[in-house]
Amino acid sequence: MAHDRIRISGAREHNLADIAVEIPKDRLTVVTGVSGSGKSSLVFDTVAAESQRQLNETFTTFARNRLPRYGQPDVDTIENLAPAIIVDQRRLRGDARSTVGTITDIYSLMRLLWSRAGRPRIGSSNLFSFNDPQGMCPRCAGLGAVRTVDVDGLVDRSRSLNEGAIRFPTFHVGGWMWRTYADSGLFDNDKPLADYTPAEWEAFLHGAAATVHLPSRGGPVPTAYEGLLPRFERIWLPKDPETLKPKAREAFDRVVTETACPDCEGTRLSAAALSSRIDGRTIAEGAAMEAGELAAAVRGMDVGDAAPVAEALATQLEHMVGIGLGYLTLDRPTSTLSGGESQRVKTVRHLGSSLTGMLYILDEPSVGLHPHDVSRLTRLLCRLRDKGNTVLVVEHDPDVIAVADHVVDMGPGAGEAGGRVVYEGDAAGLAAAPTATGRALRDRPVPKAAPRTPAGWARIRGADRHNLRAVDVDIPTGVLTAVTGVAGSGKSTLVHGYLPLVCPGTTVIDQRGIRVSRRSSLATYTGILDVIRRLFARENGVSTSLFTPNGEGACPACEGLGVVYTDLAFMDPIVSTCEVCGGTRFTDDVLRYRLDGRTVADVLDLSVRRALDAFPRSGAVNSVLVRLDEVGLGYLALGQTLNTLSGGERQRLKLADELGGDGGVYVFDEPTTGLHMSDVADLLALLDRLVDGGSTVVVVEHDLDVVSRADWIVDLGPGPGRHGGGVVFQGTPADLLAEPASETARHMRRAVRTAQPV
Repeated sequence: MAHDRIRISGAREHNLADIAVEIPKDRLTVVTGVSGSGKSSLVFDTVAAESQRQLNETFTTFARNRLPRYGQPDVDTIENLAPAIIVDQRRLRGDARSTVGTITDIYSLMRLLWSRAGRPRIGSSNLFSFNDPQGMCPRCAGLGAVRTVDVDGLVDRSRSLNEGAIRFPTFHVGGWMWRTYADSGLFDNDKPLADYTPAEWEAFLHGAAATVHLPSRGGPVPTAYEGLLPRFERIWLPKDPETLKPKAREAFDRVVTETACPDCEGTRLSAAALSSRIDGRTIAEGAAMEAGELAAAVRGMDVGDAAPVAEALATQLEHMVGIGLGYLTLDRPTSTLSGGESQRVKTVRHLGSSLTGMLYILDEPSVGLHPHDVSRLTRLLCRLRDKGNTVLVVEHDPDVIAVADHVVDMGPGAGEAGGRVVYEGDAAGLAAAPTATGRALRDRPVPKAAPRTPAGWARIRGADRHNLRAVDVDIPTGVLTAVTGVAGSGKSTLVHGYLPLVCPGTTVIDQRGIRVSRRSSLATYTGILDVIRRLFARENGVSTSLFTPNGEGACPACEGLGVVYTDLAFMDPIVSTCEVCGGTRFTDDVLRYRLDGRTVADVLDLSVRRALDAFPRSGAVNSVLVRLDEVGLGYLALGQTLNTLSGGERQRLKLADELGGDGGVYVFDEPTTGLHMSDVADLLALLDRLVDGGSTVVVVEHDLDVVSRADWIVDLGPGPGRHGGGVVFQGTPADLLAEPASETARHMRRAVRTAQPV
C-alpha cells in the first residue's frame, strides 16, 4: 500500500458524518467550507489530536506525566500519519516580561552578540537579560515601568469600612480580604477613615503587629495582619492588566499609575548592559528598531569572531520580514499582538528548522492580513512544503486556496447540516464546483453604487500614538465606515485609541477572547439559561436552582458535565458519557418537569434556530436568539460548551452579546475572522441593519467584500510600522478604485468584476 497519503476513515468527531478523506503528503492542502461545517473537527480534533497522542506514546512514563494529554478522537483509522507541528490562532498573552524578542528567541541571539562583540565587554549574555537579576534594572526589576498606587483612588476616606471605604472589587464589604481589616480589632468599623487617628491611619495603610482570626470551615485561622498598601502592591502591582476581567481592569486603571522607569528609561536593563555598544548602539536601541531595519543594521556590523552569531540573528530577523512582520520591534510586549500577528510570530521559529517529513497544521493564517500581505504568507506555506513537509491549512482566503495543491471543501451547511466532504480536488476544480465555496469564489466584490449620506462627522485631530503621524481624520456618522490598510499601518491604534474619545459611549467589539471552561455554555454566557430556569420554575412551581447543570439539579455522578473523565495516570484520560444521566447532565427528578412538553435537557439540546420556534413567547430569550442567528451561530446548540467553539465562533458570540440596542457607535475589529466567504453576506446584512436603525458602524477590516460594501473608506499606510501611520485615502469605494497610492485599491481593482488584470 502506498504511503504518499494520510488516509482518514470513519471520522465522527463532533458533527463529522462518518467521513473518509485522503490528504496527499508533501503537498499543501487547504481545508475550507462554511462556518461550522466541521473543518476544525477534521483537522484539529481528529488529525492533529491523533498525531499528538501517538507521538506522546513514544515517550517514557515519567515524561508523559508532564506532557499535555490528548484523548483519542472518534475515528476508525488514520494511516500514514506524520508528527504534527500545530500553529494555532491563540494570542500570545505571556506576562509583563514577555516580548516579541523573547518569545521568538531572537533576543537570545542579540544577547549573545552583544556579549561577544559589544564594547566595553561586560561579561556573559545573562548580563543583557532583563529577566535575569544580573541584567535587569534594579529599580523596576526588568519591567521597564514603575507602578504607584493612588491611595485616594483606592479608598474613600469619607466612608467607614462597613460603608465600603476600600474601593476595589476584591476588598468588597463582607469579603475575605475585607475581613482582614474589619476583624482585626484595630479599627471602629463604623468610623469614617477621615476620622482615623494618625496611628490608626498608619496601621490601616502600612501595617501593624497584630493577628487576625479569619473564619473557615475548620474554624478560625490565625493570619498575620498586613496593611492595605503593601498587600495591594504585593497582589496587584505585578499583574498584567490585559489579562484582567473588565470590572477589575477598570478598577486597576483607576488605582494604579504606570510610568516609565526613571533609572533605565523604560529599557528594562541595568546601567552596565546599557554601557556596552556595537556600532554605537546599545542592545536596547537595537530591540527598539523594527525587525527589517535591525536586520539591515546587523548585516552591516563588523563583529569579528562573532560573525556566525550575527548571521544567525540577521537570518531570523529576515524570516520575520518574510512573513509580513518586519514592522514589529523586538521589545514589543506579546500581550499587544493580534491573533494573526501571534500566529505568524509563532511560525518564525519553524522557518529555520531543517526538519523534514513533518505535518504543519495552521489555523487560518491569513487572519489579520491585508491582501497585500497574503502573498508573503502563501510563499511561506510553499517554502514549508518544498522543504519536504506536508502542510495542512484551515482557511477561507481565496488567495490561499488558489495556491493549494489539494483542497477539501466541507459542508454543505453548518452543524448538523455539515460534517461532509462536498469537494476534493485541485483549486481550479473548486472554483467551478456547485458548493458554497465554489459559488463564493465566482462571486467577487462590487463597490457599492449608492453609498449612504453621512448624518455628521466625528473629527479626530492630531492622532500621534505609536506610529500615527499627527493624523487628522473625519469619521462619518450614521453610515458604515471601513478602516483598512496593510497590517501594522495604524488602523487599530486610530480607531480604538481615538474614536471613543470623540464619541463617548462607543461600543468596541475587539479580538480579545472570552473565558471558556467545561461548564460555560452558549446558554450561560448569553444569560439565556437564567430566563429558561425562571420559565421552568414558574411553570412547575419549584426552585430555579434545579434547572442548571451547575447547581442543585446537576447529576451527582458527573457533577453536571454529562461526561465522566477517568484519569489513567500516564495514559490518555477516558472521556465517557455519564451512565447515570445518559449525558443529559440532570437528575431524573429534574427531568420530570417540563415546559411546553420539553425537559430542560431537551431545551439545551436545541439549536439556536430551533429554539427560536420554541420560545416565541419569551422576548428576553427570543431577542438573544435572533442576534445569535444574525451573526451566523444559528446551528449551535444552546448547551454547547464554549471550550468546543472555534476562535471565529467565540468572536461572533461576543459580537452577538454586545448587540443590544439601536443607536450609538459600534466599532468592530475584523469581524470576518473565522467567517467563510458565503457567511460574510450575513454579517454585512447585520451591519446594514445596525446602520439603518440609527447606529454608526466602524469596521477595521481587510476583507474586500466588506470594504466594497462600505459607505466610506479610510485607508491607512502606505506601509507598516514607521512606513505607515498616514492617511492614504478617504472617500467612497468607487473613488478608491482610482487611487494610485493605495495597496487596498490595487487589490480591489484586481478583485472587482469589471476590473482589468493588475
